[in-house]
Amino acid sequence: MATTLFDKIWDEHVIRAMPDGKTLLHIDRHILHDITSPQAFEGLEAKGRRVRNPELTAATEDHIVATTPGRDETTYAPGAEFIRAMRKSAEEHGIRLFGLGDMQQGIVHVIAPELGIALPGSTHTCGDSHTCTVGAIGALAIGVGTSDVEHVLATQTLKLHKPKRMRIEISGALGPGVTAKDAILHIIAAVGAAGGNGHAVEYAGAAVRALAIEARFTLCNMSIELGARIGMVAPDAATIEYLADRPFTPQGEAWDAALAHWRSLATDDHAIFDKEVAIDGGEIAPTVTWGTSPEDAIPVTGAVPDPATISDPGRRATKERALDYMGLTPGTPLEGLAIDMVFIGACTNSRISDLREAARIAEGGRVAGGVRAMVVPGSSTVKRQAEAEGLDRIFAAAGFEWHESGCSMCCALGDDLVAPGTRCISTSNRNFENRQGPGGRTHLASPAMAAAAALAGKIVDVRKA
Repeated sequence: MATTLFDKIWDEHVIRAMPDGKTLLHIDRHILHDITSPQAFEGLEAKGRRVRNPELTAATEDHIVATTPGRDETTYAPGAEFIRAMRKSAEEHGIRLFGLGDMQQGIVHVIAPELGIALPGSTHTCGDSHTCTVGAIGALAIGVGTSDVEHVLATQTLKLHKPKRMRIEISGALGPGVTAKDAILHIIAAVGAAGGNGHAVEYAGAAVRALAIEARFTLCNMSIELGARIGMVAPDAATIEYLADRPFTPQGEAWDAALAHWRSLATDDHAIFDKEVAIDGGEIAPTVTWGTSPEDAIPVTGAVPDPATISDPGRRATKERALDYMGLTPGTPLEGLAIDMVFIGACTNSRISDLREAARIAEGGRVAGGVRAMVVPGSSTVKRQAEAEGLDRIFAAAGFEWHESGCSMCCALGDDLVAPGTRCISTSNRNFENRQGPGGRTHLASPAMAAAAALAGKIVDVRKA
C-alpha cells in the first residue's frame, strides 16, 4: 500500500494505540528551552521522577535572554531565574546544555538540525510551537505544551491524536527576489490561518525541491501559522549534504546505515492525502503582511484590502480591528509605507543564508534616518560564521545593530521591543497584536525585503532595490 512520508515515520514510532483514540509514540529526540522547561522539571520533582533518557535530551537558553553584545545571564534581569533553573535542572539530570557562553548556543529550532541533534526519520519534540521548523530535514517534529514536555522527559513517549495528511505542492520556479518566506506567506494567505488545522503538512513540488535546506526551514517554520503542528519536506541529496559531519550526526558505519534509511523516506507514488493544495511558484511575488494575522499577506505591489467586501460579519470585524490596530486604511499601498524599525532574526530567518542575503542588500547602503535596524543571528555558530565572512562589518557600516544569538524581538521576551504605535518590518513568524511589544505594529517579510526597507525607511519592492 502506498504511504506518505508522515505515515512512514509515524508507523515506525508507534508503541500502542490508546483507549482514548490517541497513539503513544516513542520520541527520538527532545530539546528544551528556558521558558517551558522549569515547570516541567518542577513537575518531575513533585512526583519524584527522573528524566528517563537524558542522552536523548538537549537544552538551550534562547527565549528569555538578552542579545546585546557582551550579555550574560543578568543582562536581562527577568530571565535570570529561568536561566539558573535551566542550568540547575540540566546538571541534576545529566542533560547537555547549550547555555549562554557555549560555542553552540542558539535558538532551539536553529541548533537542533545545525548540530545534528534532529535527524531525518526521527520523532522530535520541543515545548515550542515552531518545532515544526525541523521537519524540513524529514523529521516528524512536534511542538508540545509544558505538560507534554514533562511527559516526554519522564517516559520518552508522547500521546496524541494522529493528524490527517495534507500536501502543498509548489510547482514551477520562484521568480527573482522571491524567497521561501514569500512562498509560505503566500500559502497562508491562500489557505487561511486555519487551513492546516488537524493536519500534518508535506511540502512538495519542483519549487520546494529547488530550495536550499535553510530555505526549507523557513517554509516549515510557519506551518503552525497555517494551523498545522507538523510541516515536512522529504529528505534528499541536499538534506544529506547538509547533515554530513554535523557534531551529533552518526559517524562511520552508523552514518552508512542512517543514509540507507533516510533514502527510503519519501512519499510513495499514489499515496493518498486528505487534503491537497496546488500553488504555482511563478505566481508568488515578494510578500508582506498588512494586518495582525499571517494570513493578512499580499504582494508588496498590492494595497491594503477593504474589509467591507467580506460577507461574514465576524471575519469582517476581525479585519477591521486589524486595520485599526495597524493604523492603516483600505487602499493604502504597501510600497512606500514608512517604517520605524527593522528586525532580521528569529527561528524563521536567522541562518547564515538569511544573513548573507540581507547583507547583500545592505552593502554600500545606509540605514535611513530615524530607523532602528537590528540583526540577531540564530546561533553562536551562525554568528561566528557571519563574522568570519565579514557580514557583521557590512551591517555595522550600514548602521545595523549586530547582536548575540537568541529569540530577541520575535517574542518580545528580552530587551528588544517594538515601541507602541511604531511600525516594524520583521523576518519573524507572527504579527499578532502586541507580539513584538505592547502596541507594536509588525509587518512580516523576507530578510531581503527587511534590509531594503531599512535602507529606504519604508517598505519597498526588493526587485527594484
